[in-house]
Amino acid sequence: MIFRRKFLKTLGISFLVFLSLPYKLLYSASKKILNPDLSDQQKDIMFNEGTERAFTSDLLKENRNGYYHCANCGAKLFASNSKFDSGTGWPSFSEALPGAFKTKIDYSFGMKRIEYHCANCGAHHGHVFDDGPSATGKRFCNNGLCLIFIPED
Repeated sequence: MIFRRKFLKTLGISFLVFLSLPYKLLYSASKKILNPDLSDQQKDIMFNEGTERAFTSDLLKENRNGYYHCANCGAKLFASNSKFDSGTGWPSFSEALPGAFKTKIDYSFGMKRIEYHCANCGAHHGHVFDDGPSATGKRFCNNGLCLIFIPED
């Protein structure tokens, strides 16, 4: 009886993985590495939907005026005036530039979250939450390794 239950459970999980495979293949086909100088950690975050360790990004202390760009394709994503200190350990923004991202629902870690990807190259950047301090109420929680800051001159 226990063997049969384990077998059926394994069979069910295998079937679900099989069903999700075409989606993962189609979705990953829309992501393209455009910057050949990306580190292995950047590639893992941007193309395998990984996450960098909290409080490790140099961009947490960046306070100059300018724009944050996608580290893969260079698309302009955030203005510096939308950045705020969320205390979470990742660069956080109250709003993205229009058309900068596409979103999808992420059910990993047993919860429903909104994941966002660069609209230009498909690279994963982070998750958006409804607990931001501004009028938008949004907090774009971004992996710092996915961003390049270009100051205004």
